[in-house]
Amino acid sequence: MELQTVVLTTSASVGFFRVVNYGFATLPIPETAQRNTWKWRNISTSFVHSFITGIWAVLCFCVHPQMAEDLIETHSVFSHALVSVSIGYFIYDFFDMIFNQKVNQSWELLFHHIVVISCFGLSVLTCRYVGFAVVALLVEINSIFLHLRQMLRMASVSKSTLYRVNSMINLGTYVVFRINTLAWMTRWLVLNREHIPLLSYTVGSVGLAIMTVMNIVLFYRLLRADFLKSSREKEVKKEKEKEKEKEM
Repeated sequence: MELQTVVLTTSASVGFFRVVNYGFATLPIPETAQRNTWKWRNISTSFVHSFITGIWAVLCFCVHPQMAEDLIETHSVFSHALVSVSIGYFIYDFFDMIFNQKVNQSWELLFHHIVVISCFGLSVLTCRYVGFAVVALLVEINSIFLHLRQMLRMASVSKSTLYRVNSMINLGTYVVFRINTLAWMTRWLVLNREHIPLLSYTVGSVGLAIMTVMNIVLFYRLLRADFLKSSREKEVKKEKEKEKEKEM
């Protein structure tokens, strides 16, 4: 892809997700989510991005399996377009948060977006490491369930069977598509150190280190909120029932 095509694709992506966000504003919003309609639209837009790019990333390796053998030089226009579209989304979401949320409430995500835009931007501009970027986008498969979890909580259905099933799938895909993917990427970067320029290696290493820390923290939060907390609540409930039985 030429620079002009990259700019057009990225710009079109920014516009597309802006339209998607506007579209969610015209749809019915759950009553409990109406307290923060901006957050509902933002998460819904993120869900659409994850759904599109997660499936797209898998298709990239199905359509062009040679890319799995060479993540540095080998890639297709299809995979290059995916990374450009993702950059557009992260640019859109970055400014959406800047204009609609306090920085101290979203600094982690803002920092995450800066790192991703920098790494992906380097990839599409140099036409190298596109395969590596596509591997990174496999985490979006988990993000589908992660964003759905947030939407279900905002809709106050966190006690439903749907929420419990989604929580289990979310945790499972988190391990497979986030933790395992990041571990594999780190291993690949170390093993291919001699083939990677110092600047790219530094940017990749720092980016992966930041992503790893953020994802470990998020994994603990999810585990505590959806599983450890519910188990503790059940124990407390049982203890209260035993106390009532003794009083009787």
